This record gives sequence, C-alpha cells and structure tokens, in this order.
Amino acid sequence: MVVWTDFERATIQDIFSKLDYESAGLNALTRCLVVYPWTQRYFAKFGNLYNAAAIMGNPNVAAHGTVVLRGLEKAVKNMDNIKGTFTELSVLHSEKLNVDPDNFRLLSDCITIVVAATMGANFTPDVQAAFQKFLAVVTAALRKQYH
Repeated sequence: MVVWTDFERATIQDIFSKLDYESAGLNALTRCLVVYPWTQRYFAKFGNLYNAAAIMGNPNVAAHGTVVLRGLEKAVKNMDNIKGTFTELSVLHSEKLNVDPDNFRLLSDCITIVVAATMGANFTPDVQAAFQKFLAVVTAALRKQYH
C-alpha cells in the first residue's frame, strides 16, 4: 500500500480540480502519439493520424484523451486503493487490447509535461514529485495484470 502525505493528497486533488480535462487530455495524448509514433498502432480505428495537425484535430483522440483524464480522476478519488480501482482496466489493456505496458509510462510523461506547462511556475519540484508519484502508482496499477 502506498502512503500519501497530506501535502501529496492536497497537491494531487488541487491539480485535478483545476485541470481542463478536454484540453489537457487532447494535448497529452497528441504529444504521446507524435513523440512516440509506434503508440499509434493501438488507435488504428481513430482514422487520420498521419501528422501532428491531423492528430491534434482528430475528435477520437480528443475524446480518448478526456477518457484518460477521467480515469485518473477515479484514482484521485480512490488514492488508498488505486490498484483495486484499475483492476478491470489493467485486464482490458493486457488481455483484450494487448497494449505494451511501457506505453503507460510514456503517456504519464506526456501528461506531466502538459500539467507542467499549464501550471507554469506553480509546478515546483515538490509538486512535480507528488504528481509523478501519483502517476507512478497509477502506472503500476495498470501494469499489475501483466505480471
């Protein structure tokens, strides 16, 4: 079980309370698909992913980016049981979608970049440490089924 400090809990909750899920989700998933183009193979049904502009303008990418952030919101609401919260999602990604589990880390890095850009100077090293700890716990929960 992960131990969260009061600062970490408050920081994570504050970040998500101020985050524009539609914009941040689109920007994070777009960044992931552009920077790591091999991740596009999981989104073949999304249509045109031929370049950064097409990806950014793709409504399916935008919708899925929002879904990802809504999933993270569930983790925020269940910080004491993130592993349990993501059990079904872990099974789905490992057994049905066959997603390479390293992609969870790649997307987490892209989410961190988007949040940092959004928060600017308020994304201090302490805030980053709390946020990345949170994303690492989520990533570990999603990878659970792979072990």
